[in-house]
Amino acid sequence: MAATRDFTEILIRQGVISPEQIAEAEQMATGSGASVADTLISLEYATGEEVMRAMAQQHGKEYVELSDIMIPPSIVELVPEPVARENAILPLSEDDGQLTVIVSDPLDYDTLDKLRFILNRRIETALAPRGSILEAINRHYGQTVGESNDSMLQEFTDTAIDFTEMEDDADTGDEEVDEASAPIVRLVHLLITEAVQLRASDIHVEPFEDRVRVRYRIDGVLVERDNAPRRLLGAILSRIKILARLDIAERRRTQDGRIKVTVGEKELDLRVSVIPTSHGQSVVMRLLDKDNIKVGLRQLGFAEADFQTFQGLIRRPNGIVLVTGPTGSGKTTSLYAALNELNTPDKKIITAEDPVEYYLAGVNQVEIRHSIGLDFARVIRSMLRQAPNIILVGEMRDLETAQMGIQASLTGHLVFSTLHTNDAPSAVTRLIDMGVPSYLVSSSVSAIMAQRLVRVVCRKCKQPYTPNESSLRAAGYTDEQLKSATFMKGRGCGECGGGGFRGRLAIFELMVMSSKIRELTFANAPTDHIRKAALSEGMTTLYQDGLEKARRGITTLDEVFRVAKQSEED
Repeated sequence: MAATRDFTEILIRQGVISPEQIAEAEQMATGSGASVADTLISLEYATGEEVMRAMAQQHGKEYVELSDIMIPPSIVELVPEPVARENAILPLSEDDGQLTVIVSDPLDYDTLDKLRFILNRRIETALAPRGSILEAINRHYGQTVGESNDSMLQEFTDTAIDFTEMEDDADTGDEEVDEASAPIVRLVHLLITEAVQLRASDIHVEPFEDRVRVRYRIDGVLVERDNAPRRLLGAILSRIKILARLDIAERRRTQDGRIKVTVGEKELDLRVSVIPTSHGQSVVMRLLDKDNIKVGLRQLGFAEADFQTFQGLIRRPNGIVLVTGPTGSGKTTSLYAALNELNTPDKKIITAEDPVEYYLAGVNQVEIRHSIGLDFARVIRSMLRQAPNIILVGEMRDLETAQMGIQASLTGHLVFSTLHTNDAPSAVTRLIDMGVPSYLVSSSVSAIMAQRLVRVVCRKCKQPYTPNESSLRAAGYTDEQLKSATFMKGRGCGECGGGGFRGRLAIFELMVMSSKIRELTFANAPTDHIRKAALSEGMTTLYQDGLEKARRGITTLDEVFRVAKQSEED
């Protein structure tokens, strides 16, 4: 443990992290089995580069900036590709029979001993982040699976092979995909692999009259990747349906399925949705990465005041906490972060979800199945007989579900749920419109939190910039705010794929149900009256929270304008 303390002390001395962040990372690392260094990076308290530089300083090793160097082929050939990939190492230089290799863990003595045995050489080490090493391996040895999507698609475009009858050949189940696999099998595997490498959340395969468009959603924005020949559509669909265990012959109805796939060291779930369109069946595969939900409340993006308030709310013994926002605004992630915080052996937590997207250790999760009558209301009714402390209801989509959730909160349970509304105050009106009596809403709801996701400026290539006058005027910053502002913009680099953004963060609007707001709710007051009361009591709107994050250089003004609208009060 001494070594761990040493490199963290260097980071604290450099002002990169605080002792509190170290304590949180050590606690999470103990629970997950990961290293403190990896946990600090996953929590985004420090970059891989900062951690590795500190480790290099601690151990007296060289730190290598891999994006700036090209290693000669004669050196690369000294380590066979399978050895480099299996151990995530890269040869750097040779001097008098001693080989210097780049590693990400200076304390992994087992790997170093193995390399000395395999290569029959003296081994010296230099340090670089694991992600940079893997990228450099791909760059120096070639693509992970031997070829890229471009070469695959070019191969299909240049040949006149008819793939429409390939479903029988493609039925290969969960086999290893290698150079000998059927071309369409490799192509679909490459699509998924590349999407994971680019941090995409969805893969869209969309048929048109003369082409098949492939797009990835990266950090919430769709990016067109490729256009495959139209004749590949049948084969691609068949392969995806086989993996998802769907009916290949069904082309007129919608279908939903799941694919379990391993890419590198990641185990992923893909939720597959197939719908018929005028030009054929369109497929969307949503990538569900378990690592995405190992997020603490701190990493969601709360301002300090909202963070303290939310911490208090989720520790109440009863009441309803609602999270609102459109599809894809991170509601599920926020609720899972709250459950992770509360998930201790002395509490029983049950969730009702449609469907269960991520599996949480120690939490009883129930999947809604409408086909057999297992809907939200019925599950909640049964949940209460299991004596839970905390209940999560995936969505309050109808009167019966809302009433059951309210009954659960009034009988001493803490209830989390989501609702589709644009902001926090309108959630009150939405519940009443659904048919819930206003006196029940006012007495049971503890707080409503609206949220959106904004892209984060890339930490590696961000640089100061001054927004144009019209943007600053539209934002309505005061002179005092502008004096202390540090606006940032990414110029584009390999880390962010040239886009200037990497990752996303939430902006929040947290409305706590005070006595004044309860009175207005009870009186069935209009939404704008509730909003004004909440603002007078210190609520920060989505727009204001976004502007503050832009002012601090976390995101850009254009991002805030894209996802949050300005109201009269703003």
